[in-house]
Amino acid sequence: MTPEEIMQMAIAEAEKSETPFGAVIVKDNEIVERAGNSVQSDADPTAHAEVNVIRKLTTRLKTPSLESGYTLYSTCEPCAMCAATCFWAGISEIVYSVDASDFEDGHNPNMINIPCEDIIAKSPSSIKIKSGILKEECKQLHSKYPL
Repeated sequence: MTPEEIMQMAIAEAEKSETPFGAVIVKDNEIVERAGNSVQSDADPTAHAEVNVIRKLTTRLKTPSLESGYTLYSTCEPCAMCAATCFWAGISEIVYSVDASDFEDGHNPNMINIPCEDIIAKSPSSIKIKSGILKEECKQLHSKYPL
C-alpha cells in the first residue's frame, strides 16, 4: 500500500467517527489497527484517534509497548499527549497529514501549540516523522466537521 492509500484509511476512520481525526497503525505495509476520535461519544478527553488506535492494538497484543516496525498514520498532527503516547507505546514512525501551520490562522484551536516534532525531539526516541500526506483532503475534514 502507498502512504496515500493508508492515509485514505485514516480519513475513512475520521469520517466514521464524525470528526476530522482518524488514525491507523501499519506494520510490514499492512494495516493492523484503525480508530477514530471518540472524545464526545466516550466522554473521555483522552480518546483521540491516535490514543484509541494504540489502545486497541496494545490491548489486542496484550503489551504496553510495541516492538519496532509500527507506523502510525494520522489525519492531523498528533497533539502533545498523542505524540508522547506514541513514544511510550514504541511507535517507530509517525506519518500525518495537516499541522497547525496548514490552518488559515496557523493554529489548530484544539491543540496545545507544541509541535509533535518537539515532543519527540525531547524524548530519548528516534521516531521518524513525516507530514503532508493528502494534506488537502485532510484539510477538508476540518471544514466538514467544525469543532
